Amino acid sequence: MTLTTGSAMNIARVLTEALPYIRRFAGKTIVIKYGGNAMVDDALKSGFARDVVLMKLVGMNPVVVNGGGPQIGQLLARIGKQSEFINGMRVTDSETMDVVEMVLGGLVNKEIVALINRHGGTAVGLTGKDGSLIRARKMTFTRQAPEMDVPEIIDIGHVGEVASINANVINMLVQSDFIPVIAPIGLGEDGLAYNINADLVAGKVAEVLKAEKLILLTNTRGVLDKDEQLVSRVNAQDVDRLVSEGAIYGGMLPKVRCALEAVQGGVHTAHIIDGRVEHAVLLEVFTDEGVGTLIRR
Repeated sequence: MTLTTGSAMNIARVLTEALPYIRRFAGKTIVIKYGGNAMVDDALKSGFARDVVLMKLVGMNPVVVNGGGPQIGQLLARIGKQSEFINGMRVTDSETMDVVEMVLGGLVNKEIVALINRHGGTAVGLTGKDGSLIRARKMTFTRQAPEMDVPEIIDIGHVGEVASINANVINMLVQSDFIPVIAPIGLGEDGLAYNINADLVAGKVAEVLKAEKLILLTNTRGVLDKDEQLVSRVNAQDVDRLVSEGAIYGGMLPKVRCALEAVQGGVHTAHIIDGRVEHAVLLEVFTDEGVGTLIRR
């Protein structure tokens, strides 16, 4: 294909704009939580894999944490099991946990690994159970009603939060030029597997690795204000204001909180970006404008 002068100039401009970012982020770790619509569209999946391979080839160290909520829900529906959520967390009994492990650690994780490898990378898939990578503790909720003398403790089953991350496992892979792809399943002190929110895992992984960037792919443009306009940059005070205004709520609230915790824990910047945009990761890392919302200290 013959390029027109305009097309060639555009390519040159893009490459020139990317150069300082390539130089700045060479040797730096970038943790990416990959989920949502970007995982169910074939073109977006291939584009994401190529983006990750390119980042590795120019000297960055991408680490991927995969989600898989929609896929878990679909498989549960196929076996006649209804999904139930409390405070945004999936109620996970033993049977559901078997499905979670099959989907997150098997189907989704291995598909991402295969795509990255097909596009020239060298990815390794693992769950938090491998090498005791993710230690989990059981998550519970409490509910207080006026007629209750003491709060009610709500047990949601095999749902956990991150107790600790074994950074040595990830560093060993990164130093050997592999791209780690991590399924957010943790191992509890009781020897049981726990389903952990992928955003929370990505945030904690970014913290322990002292990552340059944490990137959370979502199904929205980023953080929106009360008029549903994109907010390009937020800090802790901005988040408090947007929460009080009712602009940040539901599933976006834990994403924003996890991003804030990450930057307060040593990650340089966190970004919530639209996974429905083709090459969203490259646009965020390599361009002046970026896409989505930047979270800073």
